[in-house]
Amino acid sequence: MQKETIILGGGCFWCTEAVFNMLRGVISVKPGYAGGTVKNPTYEQVCSGNTGHAEVIKIKYDAEVVPLETLLTIFFASHDPTTKDRQGNDVGTQYRSVIFCESSAQKDICEKFIKELNNSSEMGAPIVTTVEPLTDFYPAEDYHKNYYENNKNQSYCQVVINPKLKKVQQKFAELLK
Repeated sequence: MQKETIILGGGCFWCTEAVFNMLRGVISVKPGYAGGTVKNPTYEQVCSGNTGHAEVIKIKYDAEVVPLETLLTIFFASHDPTTKDRQGNDVGTQYRSVIFCESSAQKDICEKFIKELNNSSEMGAPIVTTVEPLTDFYPAEDYHKNYYENNKNQSYCQVVINPKLKKVQQKFAELLK
């Protein structure tokens, strides 16, 4: 087993956590905050948009089962990486599309991946996802963990998360647990 981690921000961490929890090779997914200036921020502070943090997920995965490029494929397919500081009705820097890398090798893979995406379609909008070095990751409060699994009947889960999950299930069935 080759355990690695990557931190991804693609809007609301409830959505991204639910998507990546479905994948073979993913060992754990933890919602949290990264990229800001406040130590140990709370959800309310991050939601204010004043801390500089993004809602992110920390994915621990077995790179022998699911390589980073596969995770990136799903990441870019499951959110809008062409809209700055916005995912659907969630607006603000805390919902930005961002990848926090723990190594220069990871950074190189991510930057190459984005370049290839941008070069693959002259008609598409450019990717605005930033690739940044990881400084700190702060775990989110406990009630955010496994939010979708614990709240499937809530309207947000039904209206926002379910369509994302169905899209991933249809496009990437062979990668699901």
